[in-house]
Parts: sequence; structure tokens; C-alpha cells
Amino acid sequence: MDTVLRLMLLRHAKSDWGDPSLDDFDRPLNPRGLKAADMMAGYLSETCPPPDLILCSTALRTRETLAELLPFLTVDTDIQLRGELYEDSELDYLSLLQNLDTSAETVLVIGHNPAIEETAALFYGSGLVEGYDDMAEKYPTGALAIFTFPHRSWSDLGEGSGTLERFVKPRDLEDDPEL
Repeated sequence: MDTVLRLMLLRHAKSDWGDPSLDDFDRPLNPRGLKAADMMAGYLSETCPPPDLILCSTALRTRETLAELLPFLTVDTDIQLRGELYEDSELDYLSLLQNLDTSAETVLVIGHNPAIEETAALFYGSGLVEGYDDMAEKYPTGALAIFTFPHRSWSDLGEGSGTLERFVKPRDLEDDPEL
């Protein structure tokens, strides 16, 4: 059977704009963002296979989002802080993903908009139509899209090659008694 690759695209949780002297790179999560990141971490641990590889932007708000996930990781996971996820946040992450030199089958990317949203839109080829419509309308902070690809290698990823399995926003989990 062919390998199925799984890609999880997580936009960082809500950041704090309260200190105008901070550079964009140095903005932390606000209290609502910390709560959302914790809820998404719980959701991931309860419903998804653990990632083999996490690629996280070096910006403070993405690293704080990652920190909320760490207690939920149940396996050894390769975690890479990648500056290009912040620097290329106005683009998409296709090239970065196609150039991954890894045998990881499940990759979690914690990044920024518009690149997270653009990447998700670019990969969508089939799957959850309601999720795609929801995602296309708005990809809010803390939201997660999960794609699968019937490929053996990350270099095979391309436009329209993914199947959207789920699109989940923090507010979707607020009323979920399981989390």
C-alpha cells in the first residue's frame, strides 16, 4: 500500500496587540489565544495521530502556540523552528514542504496568514466541501486544516493534490463537552 502523507496546517492562536512598541515578530499570545491554543492542543491529541515532524515559525506567538501543544505530545517528535515560515508568511508554504528532507508521514506546520490560508487553498483538491467553504471564507487564528495526500514523498505535493479531512476552529470546540 502506498504511503499516505498527512499535513496539518495550524495558524497561530490570537496574539496580543496591547504593546505598540513590540515588533510584529515579538507579539505574544493574549489570554484568549492561550486558551484557544490549549483547546486545539487537546483536540489534536484526542483526534489526530501525533506528528512525526513539527515545523514552527520562529515568531513568539507561534512558539507560544507550540508550547501549548508540547504537554500533549506522546511520542518523540522532531521539532524545527523555521524562520522562513515567518519570513515567507505573505506567500505560501508549498516550496518549503516540497523540499522537506524527511521520512515523516505526518507534519504539523504552525505558521501565519496569509501563507497558511494560501497553502490550504492551494492543496485543496477534494474532501470536505463545507470545510473548504468555511476555510475560504475565513481562516481565523488558532484554526487547523488537515490534509491527506496519496504520495510517497513530500516533493510530490502540488496544487489540488490534497484531500481536506477536517477544518476546525477554536470556537468549534468551545461547546464540545469532550474537550
